[in-house]
Amino acid sequence: MSLAGDVKERAEAIGFIACGITHPGPTAHGDFLDRWLAKGYAGTMRYLHRQARRRKDPRLIMPEARSVVVVLDNYYTPDQERDRHAPRIAKYARGEDYHRVTQRRLRQLADFLRQRGATLSRTFADAGPVPERELAQRAGLGWIGKNTMLISPTAGSFFFIGSVFTDLALEHDAPFNLDRCGSCTRCLDSCPTGALLEPRLLDATRCISYLTIEQRGPMPGELADRLQGYAFGCDICNDVCPWNERFAQPTGVAEFRPGSHHSRRDPDSFERMSEEEFARELGHTPLERAGLRGMQRNFRAAFGTPAATASRE
Repeated sequence: MSLAGDVKERAEAIGFIACGITHPGPTAHGDFLDRWLAKGYAGTMRYLHRQARRRKDPRLIMPEARSVVVVLDNYYTPDQERDRHAPRIAKYARGEDYHRVTQRRLRQLADFLRQRGATLSRTFADAGPVPERELAQRAGLGWIGKNTMLISPTAGSFFFIGSVFTDLALEHDAPFNLDRCGSCTRCLDSCPTGALLEPRLLDATRCISYLTIEQRGPMPGELADRLQGYAFGCDICNDVCPWNERFAQPTGVAEFRPGSHHSRRDPDSFERMSEEEFARELGHTPLERAGLRGMQRNFRAAFGTPAATASRE
């Protein structure tokens, strides 16, 4: 077996559901990113502007890198009846902080690369200036769907994307060049806030995930009553995707399964909590990203409490 084959075998043994290898050269979507940022669709995510040059040309992230190993980490957990009612938590946020969980296992893959001769073996898991979906598509793992998510033809889209930049000259996989969304527009038709302006064009400032995680301050009044009960993140455009309906399978990663924070149903749950209690109880979960004030706002919005919203005027 080739070294690339050994790497993929090791990735599978660690628990990743797919692994592909590509080069760190420029992406094909640099101009699109520039136009997207210029239109203000990134909202307050200023880090995307700071990272733009490296996102367009991953060679700038790690100049010594000759290959990028890309993996998919399944987080899917089927909805129970309670998951369909406020306060709804997106599937990817129901367990431990995925950055930490995926990073721990990526480091195992990085160690394997070092054992095979790598002197550079840098890991990224939904952090840093890595254009993960583009690299994954280029590594043959799937295509970028109309909802802007990477879709695997064998697993759907309920997964995290991780990468390892290495100086090993590994055999690269052929890119996935097919668009298998066809004429389907379920994701666009189902978005309650109209965040998907057209196929593969997302206005993040209207996205429920952005509104409940990235945005600080009150919820925009014109969007607050369209959250459909979500208090952190959103699954709607993934849930309606036929590829998920057919191929999504429950995760085998115990840390991604629902934790105690997913059981909070009391509308005043966060109102009674101090910053110290929030950090102690939720610092290991994705909810830490929104912070205590953010979760107070999100619960109010999810349950329809007006105090969570900004003026409509």
